[in-house]
Amino acid sequence: MSTGRYAIYFAPPRHSPWHAFGSGWLGRDEFDGMPVPPRELPGFDFAQVSRLTAEPRRYGFHATLKAPFRLGQGSGEQELLARVAAIARRWQAMPLGALVPVHLDGFVALVPSQPHAVVDALAAQCVTALDALRAPLDAAERARRTPQQLDARGRELLDLYGYPHVLERFRFHMSLTGPVDADTADRLLAQLAPALSRLNADAPLWLDRLCVFHEPVAGAPFVRLHDVELGP
Repeated sequence: MSTGRYAIYFAPPRHSPWHAFGSGWLGRDEFDGMPVPPRELPGFDFAQVSRLTAEPRRYGFHATLKAPFRLGQGSGEQELLARVAAIARRWQAMPLGALVPVHLDGFVALVPSQPHAVVDALAAQCVTALDALRAPLDAAERARRTPQQLDARGRELLDLYGYPHVLERFRFHMSLTGPVDADTADRLLAQLAPALSRLNADAPLWLDRLCVFHEPVAGAPFVRLHDVELGP
């Protein structure tokens, strides 16, 4: 019997420059859970950086394709991995273009500088093709998504797929902080810009894999369980 929650993410390959950046920024490697020495940021002490990155640190450096979910009764991890592999075989690696830091809905995240319809389509397939394996939200899980703050379509998507930011509401992003005020965000964006400019120039990021992450028990850090590269 599988326990905990699973999520389908995109995350950069291990040992790549983008993985080094993300794990260094968040202070944790999602492959083995080991802490990574924190980055030194002018104007911020280590304790501040640790607080700012605490929320995304638990999840690892990633972009969500299918949000965390429990497997339904009769579904198991091996079936999930097989279905993820089947999806991956239908797609080719796709360039993400330049990633830019923005203050997005109250937190700092990386987003593509240009929209990507193909990326959006892949995310939609991950949501819909895997949903038969997902256990329905229980009352507490639904309440954590604050349905009272959603519009009618958001509530509809929440009830259909367990998460409101899917299909036409999806936006590819890689979170770098939890909630931050505008002034703090502006200072972080200024610190991030040079490193990201170099990464975009020297190591353009491609979405080339689907990554299965696992939260073994509620509140535990997510671990990167399995990568499946796109392509036949």
